Amino acid sequence: MPKDRLDKILALNCNVSRKEARQMIKDGTVRINGQIILKAEYTVDTDNDTVDVDGYDFKVKEHIYIMLNKPQGVISATSDPSKPTVIDLIPDELMRRSLFPCGRLDRDTTGLLLITDDGAYSHRIMSPSHHVFKTYEAVLSKPLSANDIEILEGGITLGDGTVCLPAKVKYAEENGVYTAAIKIREGKYHQVKRMFGALGNNVDSLRRIQIGALKLDPLLNEGESRELTEKEKELVFSDDTLSETE
Repeated sequence: MPKDRLDKILALNCNVSRKEARQMIKDGTVRINGQIILKAEYTVDTDNDTVDVDGYDFKVKEHIYIMLNKPQGVISATSDPSKPTVIDLIPDELMRRSLFPCGRLDRDTTGLLLITDDGAYSHRIMSPSHHVFKTYEAVLSKPLSANDIEILEGGITLGDGTVCLPAKVKYAEENGVYTAAIKIREGKYHQVKRMFGALGNNVDSLRRIQIGALKLDPLLNEGESRELTEKEKELVFSDDTLSETE
């Protein structure tokens, strides 16, 4: 983002409309390198110019990338008249008008969800051609057999005939709790639940714990979010063995 119009930069970084941004400029609240600028079309060199805006802790960013620990009961949408959405959970200091979730988690699925205003970044994550793996932790109603794991890792066929790509599975039983970490690179409707359902098993709870090599921050409580670091942004596109998710 080396150079751009001042009103566009303000709209993005102050979470205001372009009209509101132009009014802020007209009101003399915006300074570039210490000088008040009154022209909305003024071109800002974002790599070298210092931008100050009265009433704002201003940092120039073209896009924002957010990690959210999604709780149950919240839908992966930008807005809904009757249900809480993941965007409703974003704090004011990270909020932008154009935020949207990268993909979706079902309403009752918890865990790692990325929120951004960068369409190209989101497409790169969601496109099957980029083979970005997502890892889920499923608590099952029944034990998983060695044959079940072999079927999942070979590419299971769902009840409607849909063939899933091979998954990677790590299974554990402890104190009567059956837990499977499953790593897939598709995003079909209710896919993980349907995969286990095709084996005659039920998923009691489901949580996404990783995208690529990016793990859910254990310090984030459900409903909390934070901005990704530059390194974390790229970890999404790196592979990671399933054993390293633990």
